[in-house]
Amino acid sequence: MRSLLTDSPPCLDIELAHSVSTSWFSSFAIVHFFLAFAKNDLCPASIFAKSGNVDRDNRPYIQISEKNANFAEKPLPLITKRITFKNQNDLELSARLEMPIGTAPDHYAVFAHCFTCGKGIRAATMISRSLTQKGFAVLRFDFTGLGQSEGDFAETSFTTNVEDLIAAANYLEDTYKSPKLFVGHSLGGTAVIHAACRVESVEAVVTVGAPFEAEHVTHLFEDKKADIIEDGRAEVNIGGRTFEIGKEFIESLEKHTTASLLPDMRKALLVMHSPQDDIVHIDNAAEIYTAAHHPKSFVSLDGADHLLQNDHDGSYVAEVIAAWSARYIPKPDKPEMTHSEDVVVQVGSDAYTTEVWAGDHRLLADEPKEAGGNNMGPSPYQLLNAALGACTAMTLKMYAERKKWPLRQVSVALSHKRHYAEDSSDPEAKSNKVNAFKRVISIKGELDDEQKERLMDIARRCPVHKTLTDSRLIIEDILEKD
Repeated sequence: MRSLLTDSPPCLDIELAHSVSTSWFSSFAIVHFFLAFAKNDLCPASIFAKSGNVDRDNRPYIQISEKNANFAEKPLPLITKRITFKNQNDLELSARLEMPIGTAPDHYAVFAHCFTCGKGIRAATMISRSLTQKGFAVLRFDFTGLGQSEGDFAETSFTTNVEDLIAAANYLEDTYKSPKLFVGHSLGGTAVIHAACRVESVEAVVTVGAPFEAEHVTHLFEDKKADIIEDGRAEVNIGGRTFEIGKEFIESLEKHTTASLLPDMRKALLVMHSPQDDIVHIDNAAEIYTAAHHPKSFVSLDGADHLLQNDHDGSYVAEVIAAWSARYIPKPDKPEMTHSEDVVVQVGSDAYTTEVWAGDHRLLADEPKEAGGNNMGPSPYQLLNAALGACTAMTLKMYAERKKWPLRQVSVALSHKRHYAEDSSDPEAKSNKVNAFKRVISIKGELDDEQKERLMDIARRCPVHKTLTDSRLIIEDILEKD
């Protein structure tokens, strides 16, 4: 959690035009989330809520100012189970199963990582978590001989990769529910095509930067191919790491032909590929798309590299997959929440990335990378700012509508910081720190000065403002029993 002695990021803008978006959480739901971080008395949320910090007039401190400003548009922005399952050779494969919180998953998916990568690669993490927000539970695992999975990589092959995927699907079917979606990155994309043809429950398949034929991967160790065939195995260098590859791996690549499978694969297919991919040329995407039966779709990942190392590319891929899959894997009837609270928050094992469920809505919260987080969502204080800003904008909109005033748009920019009380006899004492919110409100419309001043007064009466400045605020903590 960010130190209390540093300012929270001031870059949170909220705009309200003619309508209020229902895709946003309610402002009170965001306040609930902020307080949910109060696991102990050292949490910033808990300290703020319980501190009773006041200004020289004995009032909690929120600074409001009005000015015209151009606001840059910003995008608004789990449970992680460590599991193992057995493959066809009775070897244990290491996996992560990420699930939505507060409710049973709508569907299950399996993610296959790229050649010699692992379940923890950034693309796998981002795609999995975005799908989790859309109601999927996602299983990502290390193929045999890689990461934390058992086995000798030199004894693996493309055939074992496919069998590992089938074993993952069988594990989900036996333990949870059969998977509906397969997603594969690079060679993992080719593998999911072959595996999906043998897993009846899978209804949709996604390939990201995948080669048309598995044999394509041999270009990564072309100079060692003859040695592998002659000696049975040889060490190769891939991406700066040394791996031992066996003769069986090369032979299995030649046995599996995607061209013979795709015309008969009656499953929805999404092909995603970058024109700038210098590892797997985009012509491979064209071949996959041409050979496949409808329904099929193609999305160009213009500007992305093969590993999707840019967070924006990984996030884009994830959002497209989530939106596309909804067409072919419809959501079941909304399940009941397992908690009756307004907001449920769950932090998993990966740094501070936290999933938030508020009613029908999900989002991720996080800390920035410099604070040890993954920066996959707004921070708790940014969300608290968002709650105050959203409530302010909505309240002004509602008031203007009742008065039939020509209010066209409200924009609110907010920041929060803590500083020492200027009038304190001991300003260095921690107890004399003051929480200060700065709220810059821009009001657009044919309004006179008196109307604008009235709206500024109404802003101070919005429900979240009143909650934050209420010295009688109570937080009840209950330790849930197992």
